[in-house]
Amino acid sequence: MGAPDKPESAPARAAEGAGRATLGGLAAVGFGASLVWDSAYWLVMGRRRGQAVRTQPIFAEMMEIGIRALPIVTMLSVTIGIMLAIQGIYQLRRFGAESQVVIGVAFGMTREFAPLITGILVAGRSGSALAARLGTMTINQEVDALQVMGVNPIRFLVVPSLVAMLIILPALVIWADVVSLLGAGLYISADLGMTLDTYIEQTLTLLSSADVLNGLQKSLIFAVLITVIGIADGASVKGGAEGVGRVTTNAVVHGITAIVLVDMIFAFATTRG
Repeated sequence: MGAPDKPESAPARAAEGAGRATLGGLAAVGFGASLVWDSAYWLVMGRRRGQAVRTQPIFAEMMEIGIRALPIVTMLSVTIGIMLAIQGIYQLRRFGAESQVVIGVAFGMTREFAPLITGILVAGRSGSALAARLGTMTINQEVDALQVMGVNPIRFLVVPSLVAMLIILPALVIWADVVSLLGAGLYISADLGMTLDTYIEQTLTLLSSADVLNGLQKSLIFAVLITVIGIADGASVKGGAEGVGRVTTNAVVHGITAIVLVDMIFAFATTRG
């Protein structure tokens, strides 16, 4: 009889785990890139292939992702705007410069907080719904049934969600910009005695189109991330109802993590120079 195998050491197990996690992450990134590529292909070539992308599912997704999210986006955007104004006035009052709070609120909301908060909300609300829906369809073999019927699952399931997300998320960010700045303006007017007209005039003078576009560019990246992560996690489901719950949770965690990391990288890249 041969000598028994020696148990692996803790560093070896840690290295193996890190390697598996790295390979899994790279595979997920590759799968997400293929989803984006295939979605663009079917969006452009679908009609020629006899499977055109229909507008009705896109509008239905826009209603679900955007219109029904307006109340929570509005409430949180106004709240964040007021909180930023409160903290800004409190800190600047130490230097007698509380009137300069408009600068921090205007740039902070349009360039950072409005797209970030909106992206996180949509990731938690719609990204999880995408994962749950696709996970349930995968378990029930509905995706296989689509392929048997000759319907491309990416054209049928992914493209409408991706197009709707790319349209509606920037629109939600613009709305978040407006209501958050208005909420902050109402508080600043009440606290500092500044008229709302003066606040609006100062805000419009300070902000440029580049500041607004900065937030909109982020929202487009967030839209792709939310959709791809939701679809990828949903497609990886294993097991029954417990598996659907697991991939739904993963979609929220992965989506929010990706948004925060990309936001940090984007902020670093756009503030250099």
